Amino acid sequence: MIVDSHAHLDARPFARDRDQVMARAREAGVVAVVTIGTDLASSRAAIALAEHYPDVYASVGPHPHDARAMDDDYLDALAALARHPRVVAIGETGIDLYRNLSPLEAQLDAFRRQMALAASRGLPLIVHSRNARDEVLALLEEWAQGRTGPLGVLHCYSGDVALALRYIEMGFLISVAGPVTYKSSDAAAVASEVPLGSMLIETDCPFLAPQPHRGKRNEPAYLTMVVERIAALKGMASQEVAEATARNAASLFGLPL
Repeated sequence: MIVDSHAHLDARPFARDRDQVMARAREAGVVAVVTIGTDLASSRAAIALAEHYPDVYASVGPHPHDARAMDDDYLDALAALARHPRVVAIGETGIDLYRNLSPLEAQLDAFRRQMALAASRGLPLIVHSRNARDEVLALLEEWAQGRTGPLGVLHCYSGDVALALRYIEMGFLISVAGPVTYKSSDAAAVASEVPLGSMLIETDCPFLAPQPHRGKRNEPAYLTMVVERIAALKGMASQEVAEATARNAASLFGLPL
């Protein structure tokens, strides 16, 4: 039993063979996929996919790259999407200071608005943080105060172990993706040290394919390689990693597994 906690199934590389991609995922033991919105159009597409496939769920919200588009009308439209019964999270939201496709102030504003929406809907956050450690940490620390239970996930986590443990103390989960299989990645240290009870796994497909497929299209079936790598790092059975992270995802997103 495997849950892919972060995929982009609406992406163009899946347009021609999405049914086959989902069939391979099921054959590999993937029982659920959360497909992620990055703007209003992709959020609507994510919901449509969740309506079409019984094992797909949706998250809605603008990626930091699209934060400049966030105004009151945009937020109203997003709030309407968030009421859909197949929507299980808000995001991916956060801060990206690597590409800087939206001004920092716009990213901060969009992040705050989505945190407020998540709180009002009782939904977890899917957080993107790239070259923005201090900015993301400060906002999440403020938002987490007084809240209980799983608050969200740092998706495709790229920080160090100490920061990961700090987020876990705050009530967030840490998601491990394909880079854990790369020789040059620091993700192995995080996967080794983060408690299994605080970990999710993801593909971020079609991006970040694991090492045997690196540079090619990623897909949910390849998540078995991430499971195997984490299991090797932790010295435990792959099934234990798969089932524990699936339970964590079910708890965070309210999935009926």
